[in-house]
Amino acid sequence: MSRRNLLRGAAVGAGAITLPSLLAACGSGPGGDGKTITMGSNSSDPVPKKAFADAFAAYGKQSKDGRKVKVNTVDHNTFQENINRYLQGKPDDVLMWFAGYRMQFFAKKGLLHDISDNWGSYQGFSPALKAQSTGEDGKQYLTPYYYYPWAVFHRKSVFQEHGYTAPKTLDEYITLAKQMRKDKLVPIAFCDKDGWPAMGTFDYINMRTNGYEFHKNLMAGQEAWTDKRVKDVFDTWRSLLPYCQPGANGRTWQEAATSLQKKEAGMAVFGLPHPGAQFPKAEQADIDFFPFPVINPEHGQDAVEAPIDGFLLAKKSKNLNNKANMESAKDLLKWLATGEAEDIYLAGDPNNIAVSDQADISKYTPLQKKAVELVSGAKQISQFLDRDTRPDFSSTVMIPAIQTFINKPKDVDGLVNSIERQKKTIFATED
Repeated sequence: MSRRNLLRGAAVGAGAITLPSLLAACGSGPGGDGKTITMGSNSSDPVPKKAFADAFAAYGKQSKDGRKVKVNTVDHNTFQENINRYLQGKPDDVLMWFAGYRMQFFAKKGLLHDISDNWGSYQGFSPALKAQSTGEDGKQYLTPYYYYPWAVFHRKSVFQEHGYTAPKTLDEYITLAKQMRKDKLVPIAFCDKDGWPAMGTFDYINMRTNGYEFHKNLMAGQEAWTDKRVKDVFDTWRSLLPYCQPGANGRTWQEAATSLQKKEAGMAVFGLPHPGAQFPKAEQADIDFFPFPVINPEHGQDAVEAPIDGFLLAKKSKNLNNKANMESAKDLLKWLATGEAEDIYLAGDPNNIAVSDQADISKYTPLQKKAVELVSGAKQISQFLDRDTRPDFSSTVMIPAIQTFINKPKDVDGLVNSIERQKKTIFATED
């Protein structure tokens, strides 16, 4: 499988509460020492946390100038919810963040350093990856590191035990869910306490029903949430809720993934890293997935949700006012852009896929290879609801809206009317 073709030519989609002391206290000091690069990390789960530690340690070992990375790890959700204030306060030199709209939003606000000069030396990245790392001003701000597709995950052993086959259509999906319930399984593990997991289900139902272009325009504020096509999405979703774990708004994604691991639930709509993080190493080979089923044959399974994660340089890091510190930070990014750096990370976290075509895919697990095939075959690639739209719209409108829908799924008219009113207000303001 050629990494050079992956993500190439596919169409890709493009606010906080109070600031916790842990996040507010982190970040740059007065000037830095020129060799220590501070890293703001949202990888708080054990598997990626250790994999990043291995990668950063490897950078320090290969550095001829004694450069090293000092990591400040913050709970993933806390980091996401407070990113706006973090970037405007005392941020670290480098931080982990996302491609597409959520990067462009902060670049436009002048909170990120332009790294276009670094991109002049980057190799192994496709034009589509560069586009997702580029701001509205045409400059590059992100160094991409890995991606991961979303799909419907399950355990091979559960499917084999009960004789289940992967459904290709929505009707087959519901039929399978009914059979799982008869077999005393919770058909679909479901969660949204974290505010973002259920967004993946919305995205897939919308893209499968109305197509990628409509989804992209809806996220950009160019389509009305009161449109019948959006109501159809929520109506379809409502038909699936009886087969989902009840009490989703009180369940974390880790708890939902654990129910899949314990064979209490039969399926779950997740990103590639999520089940793997909750499965013991001895059970990893039992994880499998199938693409989200077809709803409207016109759009088939054309679109795949495949978020890209990477690294940014924070404009307000005081350390980066020091020329030596800036050179060190950019040197770290250049190393992270190599296939070697991705190989080291993925050796510890085989739940993601390298973005560089210089990475060694010969050691990929069967699940990783299947994930590459899924994304390679996509006609369009979305990033995820909270990355394909404005961060303020995602956090203040869509998180509570989806959680409200999960609790009260019958009032779709009231729901979409509320979303549309708030959308008009937010999108009328300057980014």
